[in-house]
Amino acid sequence: MTDDRLVIAGREFKSRLWIGTGKYKDFVETQKAIEASGADVVTVAVRRVNITDRSKDNLLDYIDPKKYTILPNTAGCYTVEDAVRYSRLARAAGVSDLVKLEVLGDERTLFPDTAGLIEAAKILIKEGFIVLPYTNDDPIVAKKLVDIGCPAVMPLAAPIGSGLGIRNPYNLKIIMETVKVPIIVDAGVGTASDAALAMEYGADAVLMNTAIAGARDPLAMAEAMKYAVHAGRLAYKAGRIPRKLYATASSPIEGML
Repeated sequence: MTDDRLVIAGREFKSRLWIGTGKYKDFVETQKAIEASGADVVTVAVRRVNITDRSKDNLLDYIDPKKYTILPNTAGCYTVEDAVRYSRLARAAGVSDLVKLEVLGDERTLFPDTAGLIEAAKILIKEGFIVLPYTNDDPIVAKKLVDIGCPAVMPLAAPIGSGLGIRNPYNLKIIMETVKVPIIVDAGVGTASDAALAMEYGADAVLMNTAIAGARDPLAMAEAMKYAVHAGRLAYKAGRIPRKLYATASSPIEGML
């Protein structure tokens, strides 16, 4: 498994667990949770967390950009204009040309505005960004995003922060069969078994925030998620046995009296 690296747009990542940085009690706890998770991609909401002004308390003082890939995201953006603006701001500050693109369509569910998402992705791709779009579990939208140049897609498992786990595994499987880019399951994971299941289905990575930051013990949950993602990936590559309605003896009966 040491050579089982995730590659997106020519960039190689060791961990298939990506984590966010919101909702922790402070930056120190954020830093410790990231270390416990083993993640090497850390996503940061440009609109909500300071990563651009070095004169103020800055998250990047606690997360070494030389050790981690900092993935700016446009969480909290409800318009194409805002999503594009904050992506440009992160790049202008020297953070990254990678962006986790979010264009939200509803404040209650935080479901994506897929039409706005595609429009914003087209603009940013044209400007040279590497766009990783947060989308719903619609295979048609996923294909459109790949067709316009997104090197990966990030379908939700359930609404952001809900902890419901994977609500529609069938759509996720169709997405995995429809597009030939990495699939990063994003949003809705609640515990380690959800993460393992996403990887067993064939996801290339899992991104989460609330499941770790909102746990009673965030550091322990971060470690649990690390093992769950690894185990799920290993199980997927190993290949599970078929499901059967009736029992099959574990031991052969040939040669028995």
